Amino acid sequence: MEYHDPHPLAPEMRARVLEELTRIERERNVTVLYACESGSRAWGFASTDSDYDVRFVYVEKPDWFVQVDTARDVIERPLDDELDVSGWELRKTLGLLRKSNPTLLEWLDSPLVYRSEPAATGRLRELAEAFYSPPAARNHYLSMARKNFRGYLQGDSVRFKKYFYVLRPLLAVRWIDQGLGRPPMTFADLLNTVDDQPLLDEVAELLVLKRNADERAYGPRRNALHTFIAAELERAVPKLPRTQEDSRLLDDYLRETVGHYA
Repeated sequence: MEYHDPHPLAPEMRARVLEELTRIERERNVTVLYACESGSRAWGFASTDSDYDVRFVYVEKPDWFVQVDTARDVIERPLDDELDVSGWELRKTLGLLRKSNPTLLEWLDSPLVYRSEPAATGRLRELAEAFYSPPAARNHYLSMARKNFRGYLQGDSVRFKKYFYVLRPLLAVRWIDQGLGRPPMTFADLLNTVDDQPLLDEVAELLVLKRNADERAYGPRRNALHTFIAAELERAVPKLPRTQEDSRLLDDYLRETVGHYA
């Protein structure tokens, strides 16, 4: 069974993204430490017309940290229907990392990376592992699955993409519950938590439909998937370990990184 993503980064789009990141650095006087693809292309189920969701972490100059007024700590560049670029300032990033923010953890695990400062990114990944909280991640993914299930999978006809917006977080919950550590970003890896071959065949068929259709494509309700989803949403919550690290590790990293890159 083949789950390989047939929509890698096109060279011309990669060049466009790198050019935009350089423009942001020049215009905002910041340094981009890490930039990756998020969303369906990184998850492994892009459609024929999926857009590019570029996410990045950047560091400001030292003066930014010593002003009275709180400055904006997000850069957003929704350029067009094809490309969306946005990033988080490093101090904001570390605050979210301390809370084990799953979105940030996914960025750091993206298989599609545009730019990366090796030393800074390597240490950031180490800190992400140290501060990872299984209960926080589980709550995030389960809440996401429930919300998407209620919002998108109640009709007799369902958009192909919406199944994956429920299945992916539910598989992340299974990954956590099985004690496998931080859930991987790619859908294919998450499927390793499932050993029901008929269900895997159903997902594989749906993946083919999703990848060869546009984002708005619909199909009939899939009862086998609904049965699986309903059961997963009602599973008992296991006892999970809680992580509590010293926030001074983040303070040290922030000072070192600002001093080196700014």
